[in-house]
Amino acid sequence: MKRYERLAQIRRMDPEKEASEIYRLTSAYEFPWDFTRALELALYRTYAVPSIGRLLAETAELTDRTQKRYDDTALLLDAIVEHGFDGEEGRTAIRRINQMHRSYDISNEDMRYVLCTFVVMPKRWIEAYGWRRLSRHEIVASSVHYRTLGRHLGIKDIPETYEEFEACLDAYEEAHFGWDEGARRVSDATLDLMASWYPRPLAPLLRTSTLALLDEPLLRAFRYEPPGTVTRALVRRAVRARGRLVRLMPPRRAPHFARQNWEIKGYPDGYRVAELGTCPVPGVRGCPVSPAARAESPVVPFE
Repeated sequence: MKRYERLAQIRRMDPEKEASEIYRLTSAYEFPWDFTRALELALYRTYAVPSIGRLLAETAELTDRTQKRYDDTALLLDAIVEHGFDGEEGRTAIRRINQMHRSYDISNEDMRYVLCTFVVMPKRWIEAYGWRRLSRHEIVASSVHYRTLGRHLGIKDIPETYEEFEACLDAYEEAHFGWDEGARRVSDATLDLMASWYPRPLAPLLRTSTLALLDEPLLRAFRYEPPGTVTRALVRRAVRARGRLVRLMPPRRAPHFARQNWEIKGYPDGYRVAELGTCPVPGVRGCPVSPAARAESPVVPFE
């Protein structure tokens, strides 16, 4: 297979009817590393909306159990990408996400904004750092894929096109980005988690490098001191250089899903999709899903 052969395949597909398959080809074959980074950034920037960041701080999932929350979020979204909306594992992942969200008072507007980040941030990241730009087919397919996910999650007034997703995201951030002490704790815990994946002496450098990739509104919302101009330029050039290097490499022949990422640390022996995430019941200890139902889910091994 030649470097741009899969792109040619994608352009022969129907971005509306085959949206999830195109999204799978793009995220698991063409840009697995970039999609991982972009979706990390997508979720991270939602903390800057105080109603979201404050709730995450109150649950303590991203401050006390940061690695588990990172793993579970990535694996639940990954199951939908790998197995589709109609596959058993995909349906189980959607059910788990809905079970968790129903336990909290989350507005439709916040849910819709989070969905917008999943559509917009990968495109923006790849435009800045990817080995090629996304084709229009891929952009449309991503919008359709997440529009379908949004409907499964019961989100109302979902944007129809990428441009509408982008406008919704930008308007929501302009109106709602702001300081919250709890959100800052969640942000700090996430930055500490990312640094923990590497040798300890590199932690300060990695934190600075991560901040160098953030935009000004995000830095202001968390009240971080922006890295210097030279630092930001060097970090961003380094990530762009990686993209140019990938362009020269042979295309990926096997898919790489999020469950194969080395950053996923919490399930060395595999996992059951039905057991991922939290199991909150307001005012009650325990999980709304019966142990028998959870046990029926097959263990997914790491590869």
